[in-house]
Amino acid sequence: MISDYDDFIAEIKKRIGIDLSLYKEAQMKRRIISLRNKRGFANFHTYYEELINQKELMNEFVDRLTINVSEFYRNPKRWQVLKDNIIPGLLQQKNSIKVWSAACSTGEEPYSVSIMLKEHFPEAKAEIIATDIDENVLLKAKEGIYGKNALKELPAEILKKYFIEREGLYSVSPMIKRNISFKKHNLLADSYPKDVDLLICRNVLIYFTDQAKEEIYMNFGRSLNSNGVLFVGSTEQIFSPKDYKLQLLDTFFYKKEGNVIQV
Repeated sequence: MISDYDDFIAEIKKRIGIDLSLYKEAQMKRRIISLRNKRGFANFHTYYEELINQKELMNEFVDRLTINVSEFYRNPKRWQVLKDNIIPGLLQQKNSIKVWSAACSTGEEPYSVSIMLKEHFPEAKAEIIATDIDENVLLKAKEGIYGKNALKELPAEILKKYFIEREGLYSVSPMIKRNISFKKHNLLADSYPKDVDLLICRNVLIYFTDQAKEEIYMNFGRSLNSNGVLFVGSTEQIFSPKDYKLQLLDTFFYKKEGNVIQV
């Protein structure tokens, strides 16, 4: 019988493989209780019983666990550094790069990379892997349809060139979708892609415990190839990058330690 929060998260881990003990407890517990109460359940036992019996309720629950707020070229100055310095450095030795957008949410981030490559590095070949733990947001990402708010950082000419507008909604052009594969992935449980040149994971790890973050950064270090770069969010500075075989390359950019990229 599910009696309290600890038992609840233990059962959730068994059921769907998400270990909520690795998220910051105060934030996560508050989020779940808010949703539970909103749906009219007085305790975790009754809530869990309905979660396992109602697919829509479970989908809503998983959505609430993840932070699905994104936009194209979020924090544009950092994307300028990516365009002017990081990608040219990665393309110095080869004409093909592997990009992993981890915790990609509704897809704005991997599509931003694809647009940047198409617009500024048309000769480069790229494989873009976009992953998230939430199957519902991955479906939205694959669909690639956005309102104007998500596109506010895009110049009008880019919007016209790479999107199809219908009744105030904007669909990503098929040529931008072509090199992106969307997959479900749990950063706390699943194996990581290998030989990644550019790994983007932004504004996600702030919700994890320090222990979980250390494990994820360690795995990111292993995931990157010998010339790889990690791009993190503006609130996610890594204070001891050497612990993960990384070193600071530029603000919020870290490269695999021991290799040289000219920027």
